[in-house]
Amino acid sequence: MTGVVRIWEDAACEVHRMVVGPMDNNVYIIRCRRSGEAVLVDAANEHELLLETARSLGVASVVETHGHWDHIQAVPAVREAGISVAVTAADAGMLPSYDLLLEDDTVLEVGRLRIRTVATPGHTTGSICFAVEGTPLLFTGDTLFPGGPGNTSFEGGDFPSIIASIDQRLFSRFAPDTMVLPGHGAATTIGSESPHLQEWIDRGW
Repeated sequence: MTGVVRIWEDAACEVHRMVVGPMDNNVYIIRCRRSGEAVLVDAANEHELLLETARSLGVASVVETHGHWDHIQAVPAVREAGISVAVTAADAGMLPSYDLLLEDDTVLEVGRLRIRTVATPGHTTGSICFAVEGTPLLFTGDTLFPGGPGNTSFEGGDFPSIIASIDQRLFSRFAPDTMVLPGHGAATTIGSESPHLQEWIDRGW
């Protein structure tokens, strides 16, 4: 399919990525290779492409990293297609509609894959990341990018909170070789970013 790239795989899991919309949002599909079941991370935009890809890759559900407008434009279309949408309670009011609420430190089962939630407030009050157990994959939404944290100047953003989330919930918990797959732009690793935490604190963004 045009615009859909498989960016990672092992014997159990594969990850596909699309870049959509005016903000070049990353949309990821995490697929269990044993069952064929998949979940889509952030129904951002270009719903026709998302739905075509979802049908071909077995997507049964969507999880949202947070509720900002550029990450949720395709939510009505995917729900109309019968795909459930989950978001944290703190960000639920930012969506036009949703089906399920995500909580911190819970496991989402996608086929035989186990995806653990990691609440990371700061970019928004309800920002959340997703770690695929048994893999180096960590989907960080707009919490952590190459070169620093996501923007905290929007309503609901808080710089001390995002720094605490990154330090205590990501850097202290995940191995240096963990792949950071953000909501926009290129991937990085925990090991590449963690030495720079104090620089980010000092510059204030």
